[in-house]
Amino acid sequence: MDILTLLPFIVLIGAMFLMTRSAKKKQAAAAQMRSDMQPGTGVRTIGGMYATVKEVHDDTVLLEVAPGVHAIYAKNAIGAVLDDAEYNRIVHGDDQELDADGTVVPDDASSLTGEPDDAEVAKIDLVKDDADDAADAAAKDVKDAKGEGKTDGEADSK
Repeated sequence: MDILTLLPFIVLIGAMFLMTRSAKKKQAAAAQMRSDMQPGTGVRTIGGMYATVKEVHDDTVLLEVAPGVHAIYAKNAIGAVLDDAEYNRIVHGDDQELDADGTVVPDDASSLTGEPDDAEVAKIDLVKDDADDAADAAAKDVKDAKGEGKTDGEADSK
């Protein structure tokens, strides 16, 4: 056989080997993370629920999902084991998010645009006043009197 006919098969086998190797590494890291769980550790389940580990068994974990509320989960249902600072920040709202330099990260981009604060910006009033209603009604009466705003199919029945 020619090397050019074997080349696609060799590349395909190599790609499959690399993908399975990467998946095995991820599985091993997840298994190590789950085996490192200890009572008192904060965790996030694969469903996105945050809880505290109370007991660790062979295949299950007892989690405290709220004060005094316990639930048994399979170890495979634990998506991440969180460190204490991250768990307290997420669950209890402790500390603001800090970037690598230790500065506070804003929740929105308004502080990054260089625009003035909200107090300095004139706000648009979207509430319609009674005076606006009266002005609109008067303008409509004038249009009706002149016959403006009507289509050809509409005729005055007066």
